[in-house]
Amino acid sequence: MKAMSQCLHFGKSVQDNGYGMFRNMLDYKLAWKGKELVKVDRFFPSSKKCSKCGKIKKELKLSERVYRCTCGNEMDRDRNAAINIREEARRMLAA
Repeated sequence: MKAMSQCLHFGKSVQDNGYGMFRNMLDYKLAWKGKELVKVDRFFPSSKKCSKCGKIKKELKLSERVYRCTCGNEMDRDRNAAINIREEARRMLAA
């Protein structure tokens, strides 16, 4: 949160408030600039879904830091999740 607050020029206000307040401030700032905050469902399987083929793994341990799929996709699990979240947000905006 500290790095994010410095990057977005919120100062210490983000660090002093909870995540809910941060989300509200981010929503307000984006609306002020004519943009929209897209909220992807917290149960969306971003880490378990292959960003290449869409297959969802049933089990994925937190200790598995590299995502490997049977289709041959292999990448950092956080990067894989970020791609899935971005694509889900785009899908939600298009709907």
